[in-house]
Amino acid sequence: MKELILILISAALVNNFVLVRFLGLCPFFGVSKKIETAIGMGMAVIFVMVLASIVTWGIWNFVLVPGPSNILQQLFLPEGQSLDLTYLKTVAYILVIASLVQLTEMFLMKNNPSLYQALGVFLPLITTNCAVLGVALINTQDKNYSLAPTLVHAVGAGLGFTLALVLMAGIREKLEDHNVPKALDGFPIAFITAGLMAIAFLGFSGMITD
Repeated sequence: MKELILILISAALVNNFVLVRFLGLCPFFGVSKKIETAIGMGMAVIFVMVLASIVTWGIWNFVLVPGPSNILQQLFLPEGQSLDLTYLKTVAYILVIASLVQLTEMFLMKNNPSLYQALGVFLPLITTNCAVLGVALINTQDKNYSLAPTLVHAVGAGLGFTLALVLMAGIREKLEDHNVPKALDGFPIAFITAGLMAIAFLGFSGMITD
């Protein structure tokens, strides 16, 4: 249990995918103008991250990696021969993520049209959100987590993404009520804010060594 808690805290704060690893910056800047929209995007990303991590973990361990647990190897190859498909991991993971994003998009279109319209083009862009792909790759290739740590790491990464997005949205809403110099209005002040937030998150770096 202690290990799972450390993985959760590490993914959400210490190694925040947006402010520390600098992944998923496109939706971070594009959907962080309103808190409501930021929360909606965060929930969608958490959903996709968790499901994608579970599915890609299964694909990695039972389809791509050679060994006795490789389903294709057992079905199509004689005993003693191995099948190494690990080079297909990126293509396979993107196909999984794209399918899950499509399901999320259809769900929001039917059940929450206003949020679907607010997210706009950034919702299908979750498919190419490197944070989602990064979580899947870290779980299977870098850390080689089992299923439980994979799930916890995905939840932590999604919560960290949502936290960064909501904090950024809250700051940008406050900035709208102040006179920002014209040269810094818009994305320039957003970049400066993100940099300051990233520096603040460095304060968590001493909590856990990952």
